[in-house]
Amino acid sequence: MSAIPHVRALRAIYSLFSVENMAVIITGAGQGMGASAAEIFGEAGARVVVADYNDKTGPDVVEKIKRAGGEASFFQVDVSDEEQVAAMVDFTVEKYGRLDAAINNAARTPDNLPLAEMDIDVFDAVLNVDLRGVALCLKYELKQMLKQGDGGSIINTASVSGIRPQPANPAYVTAKHGVIGMTKQAALDYSPHGIRVNAVAPGAIDTPMLRAALDEFGLVAEDYAKELSMLGRFGQAEEIAKAYLWLASDLSSFVTGTTLEVDGGYSNK
Repeated sequence: MSAIPHVRALRAIYSLFSVENMAVIITGAGQGMGASAAEIFGEAGARVVVADYNDKTGPDVVEKIKRAGGEASFFQVDVSDEEQVAAMVDFTVEKYGRLDAAINNAARTPDNLPLAEMDIDVFDAVLNVDLRGVALCLKYELKQMLKQGDGGSIINTASVSGIRPQPANPAYVTAKHGVIGMTKQAALDYSPHGIRVNAVAPGAIDTPMLRAALDEFGLVAEDYAKELSMLGRFGQAEEIAKAYLWLASDLSSFVTGTTLEVDGGYSNK
């Protein structure tokens, strides 16, 4: 099967999710789960802003989406910088006329020391991206959706670490607990405006960030996967991307304020 018929087949399937022509921001879209989400949303016919700090990998994702017949643009952003986040939303509106959905996915590699030994600079750096960054993205995405007046869907990337703490990750665990709390707060405040806010809590997903963390902690991937999933394997980035797609679509129209655990059962293990 050639590439174009393959893309057409995927679009026929993804048309069920009703995201065609939606303008969508995905942060941290230069690699891993964000890149997979950008590609799947592009395949589904959405107009995607690939937002990432990395100005090398981000444009590569855009080109991949365009080669497959999708619509995408790159915007370089540090999500911990308020002016840059505001500019990201402005760019999206200038490019595509509006903002329909957003996936706040940008994150740093987790810290790796318990509290009594932590490096406060590392702690601050993780929270700046993983918590402050989500808050800033929410602020400006919500402002735009309120201005439009016809609702929208925002999905925050949490983690199983926001549900079930991991050893020696105080900054990351704190940030992801905060993301889940902030998701509930935003859903409560903005549901009267038709804006749905949810979170996805990935488990151990086979991404460059996970591999880097495993290397840093000296862990063997094959052994560790069995501990982190009832299914005995790491998840794949596209499995998280499909959860994002469902939450962005009308198929989840009565879902808000929830955290969807996509973790191979780890949270219940």
